[in-house]
Amino acid sequence: MAAPDTIVALSSGRLPSGVAVIRISGPSTRFVLETIAGKVTEPRIARYTSFRTGGDAKIDSGLLLFFPAPHSFTGEDCAEFHIHGGKATVAALLERLTAFPGVRHAEAGEFTRRAFLNGKLDLTETEALADLISAETEAQRRMAVLNADGAQSKLYGAWRQRLIHALAMIEAELDFADESDVPGSVADVIWADMRSLVSEIETHVAGYHRAEIIRDGFDVVIMGAPNAGKSSLLNALARREAAIVSDEPGTTRDLVELALDLGGVRVRLTDTAGIRENAGKVEAIGIERARQRAEVADLVLMLLDVTGNAVDRPSVVNPNVVHIWTKVDLGSHASGPVALGDCDLGVSTVTGEGIAGLLDLLKVKANEAAGGAGDVLPTRLRHVQLLQEAASHIAGALRGEKQGLELRSDDLRRAAASVGRISGAVDVEDLLDVIFSQFCIGK
Repeated sequence: MAAPDTIVALSSGRLPSGVAVIRISGPSTRFVLETIAGKVTEPRIARYTSFRTGGDAKIDSGLLLFFPAPHSFTGEDCAEFHIHGGKATVAALLERLTAFPGVRHAEAGEFTRRAFLNGKLDLTETEALADLISAETEAQRRMAVLNADGAQSKLYGAWRQRLIHALAMIEAELDFADESDVPGSVADVIWADMRSLVSEIETHVAGYHRAEIIRDGFDVVIMGAPNAGKSSLLNALARREAAIVSDEPGTTRDLVELALDLGGVRVRLTDTAGIRENAGKVEAIGIERARQRAEVADLVLMLLDVTGNAVDRPSVVNPNVVHIWTKVDLGSHASGPVALGDCDLGVSTVTGEGIAGLLDLLKVKANEAAGGAGDVLPTRLRHVQLLQEAASHIAGALRGEKQGLELRSDDLRRAAASVGRISGAVDVEDLLDVIFSQFCIGK
C-alpha cells in the first residue's frame, strides 16, 4: 500500500488575526521541517525559528511544534507553525508547503479522519469533537467535553463487552455441556443480565430528546390572536427588532425565529401568524404552519390581549402551555369576565413589566428539560437507531426460550454488532464520509 499524502491546512480562525496556526501531518513532515526550518525541533517543545522559501528567502518567523508518531493527534508525524496571521503571510507559507512532492491541502475533517483510522479516536469521540467545535452554549460545551473524554465510548463499550461475555458463556455451554466446569445454570445468570441490559438501553434511548434540546435548543412557540403582541414580545426578549410590528392584523404570515442563551441552554423562540377565522389564503397557510409548529414545541406561550376579547383563546394540541396577558400597561381586562389572575403572568413590552419574569420562567423550563449536565445521552439519531436495533435483538433472544441456544446466541451477536457500530468497532466505512464532512478544513 502506498504511503498516504502529507496534508496541510490553516487550523486557526479567520484571517487576518494576531496569530495563525498551520498544521501539517503525514510521512513528509520531518523532511519539510528540515528544509524550511533548518531542523526538526525537539518533540512537543515550542521553538522560535524562521521559515524560508526554496530560495532561502524568509517567509516569516514564529513558533514551531513537532509531534512525532504515534504520539500526535493524527497518529502520524505532525507539526504546527504558529506565524503572524496576515493573509499574504499565511498564503506564502501554504504555497511553500504544498510545493513539496506528496504534500497537499487537507480536505474537510481529514486530520480527524486520520486520527480515527489510526485508532486515536473512535466515532463517538469524533462526533463529540465536532460538537465541541460548534458549541455555542455552556450546556453544549459540557456535553461535548463529557463525550470527547470518552463517556459515551465507555458506556457503549461496556454494553458490548457484556454482550460478548454472554455470547462466550452461551457458546461455552453449547460446546462443553458435558464438562463439569461449565455449569448449565450459567445461562440463567446471563439471561438475567440481558434483561437488565435491555432496560438500561431503553432508559438511555429515552434521553435522546434531552440531547436534542441541548444541541438544537429548547423549542418555544409564541401563539395568539392577531395583534396580541407576539412580535412585540419576540423583539422585547431579543432586545432588537427581529420581527415586524404593526397595528394591521395578519402582519406575521410566516415563522420568525431567534435563539437565546438562557442559563447555558439554547432557547429557540418562534413568532407565528395570528390565529383567526376567515383569514386570507396566504395568511391561512401561515396559521396552519403555526398550529403544526406549536403541536411539536417543547413549550407554547399563548398570548392574550388584556384589552381585547379574552374569551377568544386559540386552541393548541400541546400540554405544555403558558398563558400570558399582554399590554398590561393599558390596564385590566375591560370587555370580558376573565380576570388578570387567570393567566400565568402578565407582560408589557412598553414598560418592560413581566419580561424579566418570563425570561426566568423560560430559563427554568429549558434547564429542567435539558436535565443534569453529567448525564451520558445519545447525541445522534444513528446512536438511537443502532441501540434500538440492539435492544430488539436482545429482546428476541430473551423471547426465544423454546428455540435452540444457537439461534438465541445469533440474536446476541447481532446486538453486539449494532452496539459496536456506534463507536466504529465494526462495519462503519459507509459512515465516514458523512461524519468527517461536518468538520472544517484544518480539523
